[in-house]
Amino acid sequence: MALTLSSPARRRLRTLGFLSPWLIGFSVFFAYPLIATVYFSFMHYNQIQKPDFVGLRNWKYVFEQMPLFGPALWNTLWLVVVMVALRVVFGLSLGLLITKIKTGAGFFRTAFYLPYLAPPVAATVAFVFLLNPSTGPVNEILAHVGITGPNWFNDAAWAKPSLVLLSLWGIGDLMVIFMAALLDVPREQYEAAELDGAGAWSKFRYVTWPSITPIVMFAVVTGVVQTMQYYTQALVAGKIASGVSIGPGSVIQPGYPDHSTLTVPQLVYSMGFQNFNTGAACVLSLVLFAIAMAVTMLLMRKRSGLLAAED
Repeated sequence: MALTLSSPARRRLRTLGFLSPWLIGFSVFFAYPLIATVYFSFMHYNQIQKPDFVGLRNWKYVFEQMPLFGPALWNTLWLVVVMVALRVVFGLSLGLLITKIKTGAGFFRTAFYLPYLAPPVAATVAFVFLLNPSTGPVNEILAHVGITGPNWFNDAAWAKPSLVLLSLWGIGDLMVIFMAALLDVPREQYEAAELDGAGAWSKFRYVTWPSITPIVMFAVVTGVVQTMQYYTQALVAGKIASGVSIGPGSVIQPGYPDHSTLTVPQLVYSMGFQNFNTGAACVLSLVLFAIAMAVTMLLMRKRSGLLAAED
């Protein structure tokens, strides 16, 4: 006798069928890795021998005995605050500038967007060359106007600001996003504000800003998530600036100079794939995940509060 399904059961199966691509992707690429990371954080595992349960030993090691955890966490949070804030401000400023330009807007839009298309490694190598303290053209230009240029990536005090400058150089993605948001603001609202005698700042505050707030929140949240995973540019910049040749089989120790460019993702890689301490690497990953989730939830809650206040 054939099995017949009721109408609600068929609807549920149909819904699961439509959701199956997302469910499979979520399970394979998020749920399973997260569960495995939590599992291995309580294990002593060197990727060769079988995992051995050690309880909270890995957690105590990371928070009490790992000397580089504090500097790496500080550098990562510093980059999150400074880099994300400046990228949003700079990207929005460029978007406002280009939308106001009457002639040559296409040229400037292309010129500012092209650096974003450069591969991260190639862009970082070029930027380190430009900021080379002895032979780079930037310091030579500063010397011609009587300014002594800093050591940039070779100075612990200037290494993180140099990474911020590198990120601002590739600001084309945010510029395009903000341009689209600015062009989508209804012109009627600007005309009504002008009839009420509003100036440029008043129009931006009461017309432009409320309209682009969701896009700004999107840029901030995605910027926080991306910066919490900051790895390639900091690692390449440190190694190129240090002058250490990287050959086959060489072990890269990140953080030059004086661990000023060391981030938590670099520490995760170093612990997991260079020192084969998978348990400690998993603990670092979970700490990074928890901080990213907390910051994201805080931003979304702040956004919800602003919307409720506006209503």
